[in-house]
Amino acid sequence: MKRYLLLLAFALVPFFAFGQNAEDDPDVLYAKTLLPAGRQAPDFLLKDLNGKQWSLTDFRGDYVILAFWASWCPDCRAEIPELRRMAEKYEEKNVRFLCVSFDRSLEKLKEFAAEEPLVGVQLFDPAGKKDSKISASYGVQWIPSLFLVAPDGRILKGTVVASRIEEALDKVLDFESKAQLKKRPKVERAGQVLR
Repeated sequence: MKRYLLLLAFALVPFFAFGQNAEDDPDVLYAKTLLPAGRQAPDFLLKDLNGKQWSLTDFRGDYVILAFWASWCPDCRAEIPELRRMAEKYEEKNVRFLCVSFDRSLEKLKEFAAEEPLVGVQLFDPAGKKDSKISASYGVQWIPSLFLVAPDGRILKGTVVASRIEEALDKVLDFESKAQLKKRPKVERAGQVLR
């Protein structure tokens, strides 16, 4: 009996250690078609709510959190406070937010934006999610879908969960910070070596 309980305990360790089964993971369920990390993020050209044209390459040199969403999508609405919090957190960093809306009309998007503070540059794709060439090029079949794009335009992470973008970005920024510390010249003061 003890042996059986010990085997059962070891079998349950992965479940408790990771908190959920792979079948319950939103990325496993919905993000499997997203463009993978390491690929170049496809460029696109869309207009913002004021009619100004933007492309992804306008943000080259910065990290970009690229979010595909729509105001009619309940899951997208639920992520807005998370994106606002992230925008505040990374305000002093070279992180930009670029959001592509698949709303059915520009007027509906403008109405929603007037009621709900949104982050970053808000773009409107008049083709809608189903017929969008941009959506197809990123493999977006579910919204929200989010990507972390590196300053050189490579995709670092694709997910349907905003907090996973934050985790990836924190790791990258932490790595950059440590790399910068290593590059700083050594300074000697009173027999101590300081960085």
